[in-house]
Amino acid sequence: MTPAQTRTALRAAILGGTYLPGERLVEAQLTAHFQTSRSAVRAALRDLAGEGLVVAEPHRGAHVRKVSLAEAIEITEVRMVLEGLVASRAAATVDDAGAAELAEVGGLMRAAVEAGEFRRYSDLNQRLHALIRRIAGHRTADDLIGRLHGQLVRHQFMLSLLPGRPAVSLAQHEHVITAILARDPAAAEAAMRAHIASVIDALHTLDGTP
Repeated sequence: MTPAQTRTALRAAILGGTYLPGERLVEAQLTAHFQTSRSAVRAALRDLAGEGLVVAEPHRGAHVRKVSLAEAIEITEVRMVLEGLVASRAAATVDDAGAAELAEVGGLMRAAVEAGEFRRYSDLNQRLHALIRRIAGHRTADDLIGRLHGQLVRHQFMLSLLPGRPAVSLAQHEHVITAILARDPAAAEAAMRAHIASVIDALHTLDGTP
């Protein structure tokens, strides 16, 4: 593997739960697992430390970073601003092909919730947000959101298990889609910010905070 391929593979393994928060990332083991060089693994660990997924300590090695619930809430507050901006930009720039894809994903999300397929809904949720970012074409916001999202995977999974959460989330996503399809930037931003604010409220419930 090239250094870039090693970084991509290790990032996917962390986000996919192969390596859990707090787990040590031993260079020799990673080299063997990914069939790559020690230098490629070191470069990948440095890059992922920059993204906030890994903690690398001199003379102690590296491990998957643990993100506390309080920090997850702060990260989500930042996401609320960025994703609101992206939704606004998407509403201003969406073309007919993008609109059709948004409508399609929205329909698939509703079908998943109605069928009780919440893992599929979670995957479609990520697909929708990625699609909105692609339509918006805001590279800086896209990069920042991607980095922040990687730090929230564990907490987002916990949210998906909250009773009734998918149905609440679905209605909010449909409001975002409707506003983008109406080419209404202000409404799209407001709908996205309301959705992310709801995520923050749900995160508070995980530790019993009102």
